[in-house]
Amino acid sequence: MSGGPESNKVVIIGGGPGGYESALVAAQLGAQVTVVDTDGLGGSAVLTDCVPSKTLIATAEVMTDVAGAAELGVNFHDHEGDPAAAISVDLARVNERVMQLAADQSADIARRLAKEGVEVIQGRGRLDGPNRVVVGAQTLEADAILVATGAAPRVLPTAQPDGERILTWEQVYDLTEMPTELIVVGSGVTGAEFASAYLALGISVTLVSSRDRVLPGEDADASHVLEEVSRRRGMKLLSESRMESVTRDGDVVTVTLTDGRSIQGSHCILALGSVPNTTDLGLEEAGVILKDGGFVNVDRVSRTSARGVYAAGDCTGVLMLASVAAMQGRIAMWHFLGDTVHPLDLKKVSSNVFTAPEIATVGWSQQAVDAGEIQAEAVMLPLSGNARAKMQGVHDGFVKLFCRPGTGIVVGGVIVGPRASELIHPVSIAVAESLTADQLAQAFTVYPSMSGSVAEAARRLHRV
Repeated sequence: MSGGPESNKVVIIGGGPGGYESALVAAQLGAQVTVVDTDGLGGSAVLTDCVPSKTLIATAEVMTDVAGAAELGVNFHDHEGDPAAAISVDLARVNERVMQLAADQSADIARRLAKEGVEVIQGRGRLDGPNRVVVGAQTLEADAILVATGAAPRVLPTAQPDGERILTWEQVYDLTEMPTELIVVGSGVTGAEFASAYLALGISVTLVSSRDRVLPGEDADASHVLEEVSRRRGMKLLSESRMESVTRDGDVVTVTLTDGRSIQGSHCILALGSVPNTTDLGLEEAGVILKDGGFVNVDRVSRTSARGVYAAGDCTGVLMLASVAAMQGRIAMWHFLGDTVHPLDLKKVSSNVFTAPEIATVGWSQQAVDAGEIQAEAVMLPLSGNARAKMQGVHDGFVKLFCRPGTGIVVGGVIVGPRASELIHPVSIAVAESLTADQLAQAFTVYPSMSGSVAEAARRLHRV
């Protein structure tokens, strides 16, 4: 590119992880960067999705720990020595903290962008061809455009949220009083996480799943553990139950199923998937091809079909994770500005479902192995035999590793248990760096530790 990166003007539409992370990379490489943002820096990941939901879940984790405290010999008493009254949650205070943390995180991002010289324009950006972005009456010329507009909760004509008792996952933080009977429709990651969190907060929860199991896209053994634990803790799971409609009559919400059954509760959370925010952005007019459902079609370096137009994050539908959005955005800028770039490799992405217990995965899955997509040996080691797990009263969960026959290279893993999101990291490194099971096993672990089960599982994959 003539003139070097300092002559390049980059315009980014959307201030979520795909947008602000790409802005930081472009600024680092000397480009003139403008971020056009509508709803607040950090996007839904920071303001209405990841940060809020995981903050809520952090409170739920405390309640889960308290529920198991008696097994560890911890009893709760008041100042006179009598058994303490039931421990309760102040949902209004919880949600106030949730939204304050989200706002603080957004402000931190704004300060970082300002420090790096990134201009932020408040407004809705729209492409005017492949080299211009229009924001209100302002026109921005661009050598490269990155579309990172995210996605929004999917709703149905027969299940319209009212923001009070029928809610999308973005609206739950307006609740100030505890629901008495919560119905969650949808058993994907979002539905499972909210159902698990509110159950831990002491709310009666019914989870409606159209599939034969919770988390149909995750490891089947992991789903089985989550279902078993959830039922044991009092959750009602309705599998193979498709929602027909959700209606409200005063304080009562009714979920009607396609088979004629109905469930009543005080509140309902709709977790029906996401739709991309790609309408009326001038994308198709600029030569950008959209896939089914309106997602932007991109290659592994985040290029669209229009020269100079890139896309990142949930609007691409590649893999709806904040970490993937951020990496897509970085890759786009590394590619456009001529830096070293490695195409996105989804087989190296680690992800986590923040239920209780957590479910973390990386690399090739059991489903892929069973389908013959890859040859791999597997071992599954229950956490119940881990010394640290016994000390902490952990009975549920496991470590599962996959390695290639012959070479022993680790190609995937699943961890189910407390803080699985932290435990998956050594497996993620092994997958990313093509380490063998023996190499993973021979690295020292602390005794006692949950991570010791990762090394033990790797040892069991050793072949003479």
